[in-house]
Amino acid sequence: MDLFQLKCEECGRGYGNAPLVVCEDCFAPLRIEYDLERVRERVSRGQIESRPSDIWRYRELLPLPAGHERGLPVGFTPLLRAPRLGSRIGSGDLWLKDDAACFPTLSFKDRVVAVALAQAQAFGFQVVGCASTGNLGNALAAQAARLGLEAWIFLPVDLEPAKVVASAVYGAHLVQVDGTYDQVNRLCAEICESRPWGFVNVNLRAYYAEGSKSVGFEIAEQLGWRLPDNVVVPMAGGAQITRIARSFAELVETGLVEPHPVRVFGAQAEGCSPIAGAVSQSEPEIRPQDPRTICRSLSIGNPADGYDALRAIHASGGWAGTATDSEIVDGMRTLAEEEGVFGETAAGVTVTVAARLLAEGRIGAGETTVLCLTGNGLKTVDPLARAFPPQPVLAPQLDAFEARLGVPAGVA
Repeated sequence: MDLFQLKCEECGRGYGNAPLVVCEDCFAPLRIEYDLERVRERVSRGQIESRPSDIWRYRELLPLPAGHERGLPVGFTPLLRAPRLGSRIGSGDLWLKDDAACFPTLSFKDRVVAVALAQAQAFGFQVVGCASTGNLGNALAAQAARLGLEAWIFLPVDLEPAKVVASAVYGAHLVQVDGTYDQVNRLCAEICESRPWGFVNVNLRAYYAEGSKSVGFEIAEQLGWRLPDNVVVPMAGGAQITRIARSFAELVETGLVEPHPVRVFGAQAEGCSPIAGAVSQSEPEIRPQDPRTICRSLSIGNPADGYDALRAIHASGGWAGTATDSEIVDGMRTLAEEEGVFGETAAGVTVTVAARLLAEGRIGAGETTVLCLTGNGLKTVDPLARAFPPQPVLAPQLDAFEARLGVPAGVA
């Protein structure tokens, strides 16, 4: 085989590379398998470091078609020390992987879309689509416009207005559906069967999910080619936490980093927590839920990669936790006030869960811990509205300001 191929995890049948999602024999999901021995022979730290600072620097470990040329400069977002937030929540070595700054649409979904569309073009798709809770639709609409592809974005009707506009502005076709994300996704699967379209989270899902590995690759490189002790990842469909765990394993197997155990911790909103619920209840089954939370980006009640996420968490010795709606808002504010980073509602979930994991002793105060921030807060300002009531309007006069300040002029 080439450096990678589609393979069934259950029966082991290989499929080469094609827009397929399940095995024809046993109907299990198809995943990407790499020839890591050949990757090890082909790439070194120095080669990677010499390349442009984006996800394409890791091209040997991504499922890219033969002859693929560097695309949009997606990824390589900042890894920030967070000493003030760390002090507040009890961590002495806390880091933020900040995909709120990801190009072009300010979320980690830009990564997965970039990889999926590279294959979509290779497969000859002229029309691409997705079911989305917002960020994925934004990323697909923007990158499809850049590549000259027609885009169809299918959305639950109750999404944040900012995310709807941020897909429409690129000229994509928007279809708002009166239903949950899971219902929207089922509709997309049916359309995929009837039309020759490439849906990034349906028939291109195996390629799309692999884009999340670039988060883990970057964390390791930005830490000086070493692995952290812990990583806390928000969970929706479960693909990101699974692929981040896999990225660390692949870096070890290819000799790019020294072996080191990394515990992966999942974070979900309490109002939509099928994976975290299974972890906390020590259940092998994931029970689908009807989402009821302000965190729309994590509102997937029946996660496609839920069982893989469970396995990744258990195998690493990690855990999962949840955050209420009020805790989500508090977490967003804490992150902004302490570190000057405005993350979306999912960031509030991650900060809240990380604080609880530290308080419970599941994460040690002296351990290197990375929090994954997956989207920009400007996309989800609505939940903060009640936290910041309108301020009094002053006359443009010094005495009016002094009255407001309550301190006479000349007094420090």
